[in-house]
Amino acid sequence: MKVILIEDYQTMSKKAANIVESQIILKPHSVLGLATGETVLGMYKEIVKSFENGDLDFSDIKTFNLDEYYGIDKENKRSYYYYMEENLFKHININNANIHIPDGMTSDIEEECKIYEEKIERCGGIDLQILGIGRNGHIGFNEPGCKFEALTHLVHLDKTTIKDNSRFFNSISEVPTKAISMGIKTIMNAKKVILLASGQEKAEALYKALRGNITPKVPASILQLHSDVTVIVDRDGASRL
Repeated sequence: MKVILIEDYQTMSKKAANIVESQIILKPHSVLGLATGETVLGMYKEIVKSFENGDLDFSDIKTFNLDEYYGIDKENKRSYYYYMEENLFKHININNANIHIPDGMTSDIEEECKIYEEKIERCGGIDLQILGIGRNGHIGFNEPGCKFEALTHLVHLDKTTIKDNSRFFNSISEVPTKAISMGIKTIMNAKKVILLASGQEKAEALYKALRGNITPKVPASILQLHSDVTVIVDRDGASRL
């Protein structure tokens, strides 16, 4: 595991974008695993800038998002589909057929999860998986206590996650209590992983993930066993390391 200590959020975002951009340039038909949330927002802005400068071509890139809220349709401004469209996809030349995000309105969860895994497998697996980390150590929406062998599945969101995500909604009662998420095994099957962490509120979770025991109580701790993980963290996020 490689840990890169960065001075601040903006520099962290640029460093992460550089890694993603290198992946795209070196392998133009790469399969990218994408994350959402505030931590990766700066990275997407940097990637869009590079595309607008003519440095990137997404025409053969395929993407799979980590997760989506269950019970929210993709037109909802709180959906991760909407987040990805607004912050990345509509600004680049990616083929819509190459974009994959779990269907939060599916009537058959098991079938949706099975098909999602099959699509990843048909694409040859994920070349580069981007991750953030929750205050409770979750990656994707794999909450504490999750099974390390899980593939894409329906999850019940932890109270901490619901509280943290309530800032994106009008009230905590509007926050979905379930989501569809890539499983830990799916994430671990990625050839390369980059984990971004920023801010004092992530410091304890990152410490437990990188320096603590490998345990389902801290889902991100399993990354200690991955052969190619790069952690990019600002000074506040690294304050416990």
